[in-house]
Amino acid sequence: MSSFTDPARLGISGRVIARCRDEGRAAFIGYLPVGYPTVDGGLRAFRALAESADIVEIGMPYTDPFLDGTVIQHATTRALQRGVRTTDALRAAETVAEAGRTPVVMTYWNLIEQYGPDSFARDLAAAGGAGVITPDLTPDEAEEWFAATDAHGLDRIFLIAPSSTPERIAMTMAACRGWVYATSVMGVTGVRTTTSAAAPIIASRAREIDPGLPVGIGLGVGTAAQAAEVARYADAVIVGSALVRCLGPDGEDLDQDLDRLTRLTAELAAGVKQ
Repeated sequence: MSSFTDPARLGISGRVIARCRDEGRAAFIGYLPVGYPTVDGGLRAFRALAESADIVEIGMPYTDPFLDGTVIQHATTRALQRGVRTTDALRAAETVAEAGRTPVVMTYWNLIEQYGPDSFARDLAAAGGAGVITPDLTPDEAEEWFAATDAHGLDRIFLIAPSSTPERIAMTMAACRGWVYATSVMGVTGVRTTTSAAAPIIASRAREIDPGLPVGIGLGVGTAAQAAEVARYADAVIVGSALVRCLGPDGEDLDQDLDRLTRLTAELAAGVKQ
């Protein structure tokens, strides 16, 4: 793994990943969407996830989530039908922070724009949030977001993909604070039976171009064995759909669902330490 020597670039969430690296392991980043199966039930799920995840990724439901696979799409659609709001993501961040973990929000830019970039950055920071992943925002279109995140000390986490050119990777990583999110497959997210062959390649390319920034790998990890495999070449292992699958759509057996979620997160956390 890389050596990170510039604390300013690491921000809050990157320092968490760096501490995990100092322990000889990758960080475990777990994702859940806000408002699923319900807003209050989802907050309980975030608390359960915070028991094992180093960083908790809080997904803001969106009407057209082009990157998300079907499991997450169905969950976010249900959350939207039940009236989830942007302010619920702030409640989730507060919940995760109170549990002693580091929350980051994943959201499409339109939701931030509607809320107001400076207001969103201010309110997320006040809630204990560390940063934001913006899958549809590129650094060359993010001047307003640079100003807002700088003003309120939030990490900026942009995405790179296997199709990204060396110039695009360099520009994107230079714009990040915290870490860079490397999508390991082309297309949408979702649990896969095997991890992508492109994952170690994109991680290696990113590290060669900019060794000073942690690289998180997402898209497809669903088991402890897969987490252990990805942890051999990534600084952080991101898991989403497998965790969402632990939760039923109506929350009727929430206690049982949370037990299942707790067991899986513990297994994944153990996987990144292998």
